[in-house]
Amino acid sequence: MSTFGIVLFFVGLLLVILIHEAGHYAVARGLGFKVEEYFLGFGPKLWSFRRGEIEYGVKALPLGGYVKIAGMNPYQEVSPEDLPRAYGSKPRWQRAIVIAAGPFTHFFVGFILFAGVIAISGDPETAVPVVQSVVPTLNGVPSPAAQAGLLPGDVIVGLGDLQNPTRAQLGEYQSKHVGETIDFTIERAGRTLTLQMAPVQTMFQGQKIVRIGIVLGPGRPSTWSSIGLGAERVVRSIGQSVVQITHVFGPEGVGRVFRALFTGAPRSPSDPTSVVGVGRAVGQVGERGGMASVLYLLAFVAVFIGLLNLMPLPPFDGGHLAVLVIEKVRGSAVDMKKLIPVSVAVMAYLVVFVGATIVLDIMKPLPLAP
Repeated sequence: MSTFGIVLFFVGLLLVILIHEAGHYAVARGLGFKVEEYFLGFGPKLWSFRRGEIEYGVKALPLGGYVKIAGMNPYQEVSPEDLPRAYGSKPRWQRAIVIAAGPFTHFFVGFILFAGVIAISGDPETAVPVVQSVVPTLNGVPSPAAQAGLLPGDVIVGLGDLQNPTRAQLGEYQSKHVGETIDFTIERAGRTLTLQMAPVQTMFQGQKIVRIGIVLGPGRPSTWSSIGLGAERVVRSIGQSVVQITHVFGPEGVGRVFRALFTGAPRSPSDPTSVVGVGRAVGQVGERGGMASVLYLLAFVAVFIGLLNLMPLPPFDGGHLAVLVIEKVRGSAVDMKKLIPVSVAVMAYLVVFVGATIVLDIMKPLPLAP
C-alpha cells in the first residue's frame, strides 16, 4: 500500500491545485474578467491547446499552477478593446472574490475528504480500532497478529492496562512495550477474547517503526455525523495550520532547519519538511492505515496549503487581497510594479528554505512517528 498511497497522495495534491485554479477561473469568467491562460505547473511549456480566447496547458515544473487574467501583470499591455474586462478595471469586491475563490476551494476539498473518509471508513481519531486486515509477515517471519490469530473485523477494546484505546493510543502503547508480551482484549462476533502479542520493530523506508502487523479500519458513523465531523475537522485543521505555519516559517522552524543542515543537531518529527519527507510520512500512513488514512492526511494538507496561500504577502493570493484592502483604505490604487521586489524576495526565501529541507530530508531524514 505504501507506494500506491504515495502516488495517490501526490496525484490528489495535483488535483487540489487544479481545483484551486479552477476556482479563480470559474469566478473570473463568471464576473466577466478576460481569462487568457489556465496552466498546471510553471517553467517551459510542455503541451497546450487553445479554446476560444483561452490557452490551456501543462508546464514542466509541477509546483503549482496559475490562471492569467488580462491586466493582472503590471508590465502587461492591455489592448483598448480588452480594458473593460481587465483586472484593474473591475470593482475591488469582484477582484477580491476572484482572488479568494482559489484558496477557499482548499477548505471545501478538505471538508469533502474529511467527511467522505469518516463516512466510508470511520473516524480514525475517535472510533475504537477495528482490524481491517492482517499483515502475514514482518521481518520475514509471521507477524505477531498472524501468530495470535487476529482476524479482520476484530475490535481491539483493550491492551495491557489501557481500556478502549484510540488508534493513536494503540500506537503509543505498542511503541513503549517493544518485545514485551501484551494482553490484547478483542471483541469478535459478540465474544470477548484475550490474545497475547509482542510488538516488534520493523524497518520501513529506512526507519524503525513498531507494529504487530495489522491495518486498521474504524467503525462508521452516520452520514449526518460524518458531515458534522468533516466540518469540525476543517475548522480544527485551520487552527492547527496556523500553529504549523507560525512554527515552520518562524524563527524556531527556520533556525532548526539551518542548525540541522550545518551542524550535527538531530531532527525531530515536528521539524519542517519537504515533499520528500511528506512522501515518506504518507508511505508510513498508508502502510498502517490504508487508503482512507492517506486521504485523511491529504485533507489536512489541502487545508494547510489553502491557509498558507492566504498569507498577506505577494505573490500569495493573500498578498493580492492585502493590496485590495490597502487600496480601499487609502482610496487609491497601489503601484503593483513597486511590489515586484517583495514578490521576488518572498520567492527567493521559499526556494532557499524548500531546497534546504529537501537536502535535509535526503541526508538526514525526519524520524518516523511511532
